[in-house]
Amino acid sequence: MDAVRGHRALDMKALVTGATGFVGAAVARALLRSGWEVRALVRPSSDRRNIEALALEPVIGDLTDAASLERALQGCQALFHVAAEYSLWTREPQRLYRNNVEGTRTLLSAAARLSIMRIVYTSSVATLGLRDDAPSDEMATASEHDMIGHYKRSKFLAEQWVLEAARGGMPVVIVNPSAPVGPGDIKPTPTGRLVLDAVTGRMPAYVDTGLNIVHVDDVAEGHLLAWHKGGIGERYILGGTNLTLREILTIIARLTGRKPPRLRLPIAAALPIAYVAEAWARLMNGETRVTVDGVRMARHRMFFSSAKAERELGYRARSAEEALQDAVRWFQGPYLKQRAAA
Repeated sequence: MDAVRGHRALDMKALVTGATGFVGAAVARALLRSGWEVRALVRPSSDRRNIEALALEPVIGDLTDAASLERALQGCQALFHVAAEYSLWTREPQRLYRNNVEGTRTLLSAAARLSIMRIVYTSSVATLGLRDDAPSDEMATASEHDMIGHYKRSKFLAEQWVLEAARGGMPVVIVNPSAPVGPGDIKPTPTGRLVLDAVTGRMPAYVDTGLNIVHVDDVAEGHLLAWHKGGIGERYILGGTNLTLREILTIIARLTGRKPPRLRLPIAAALPIAYVAEAWARLMNGETRVTVDGVRMARHRMFFSSAKAERELGYRARSAEEALQDAVRWFQGPYLKQRAAA
């Protein structure tokens, strides 16, 4: 760790995977602000809107192509592996395992062969156990059996492999973001979709669940702190504020001048709706916002504590209201303008 702390940002080059995505772009921006030289792994088909204004070096590669990964890592001292296939519903679940599990193994193995100084692997709070009586922390263990859906299972399996690699000497630190919101969520992510639907008045009802809301730029700064101060093989939750879904929607309503939804939908009623929505999406070869896995996850309030990251890394997060305000502003401005121009 001392060797890592002794390096100045101006001397360092980092490869960021997933830099065209939501969290990855925020990590790239944070690195550039800190004086790092940044290389971004992109696929030929990647949407580059999130990085087109950034002074970084895009390199073509794919997580399933070891040779392209070794080329991308040449000359780098750091690897921030942020890329992941993030979807709570997909017609091709094998893609989640191919990218999230096999891709992680291929990339980190290439980094080990090239003696990359330090790796920060972006996992998820989805890999942690949930507690009913208190926010979960890094000690809240879970098993593969506890994982709901292919996304959570793929991230769990990938994290287990990374933990084992760290025990074998790989210099990797793990970060577990909660539910990031903010600018640049172009896809958008499931959390971003929730915010967007609330902004545009497309959420007439809600379920009794909860999320840990955090600004995406705070998550990005947490990645840098993990590189400089994190312990090898340690996990750090990068979260913000625990809020019920009703509280989140009330904040967004206040920010947009809308009325928050008042109809609370029981989980038992939401689940059949989700099954029908998924069946219709398969039939029409389309997508669905309402997913069976999402409803099943909503049975628990997904509350987490970032106390370890605050204590060991010096991590701090701004208020949920500020995070949601930036997300609302982005969805109302750049996002909708891009959609209108498309």
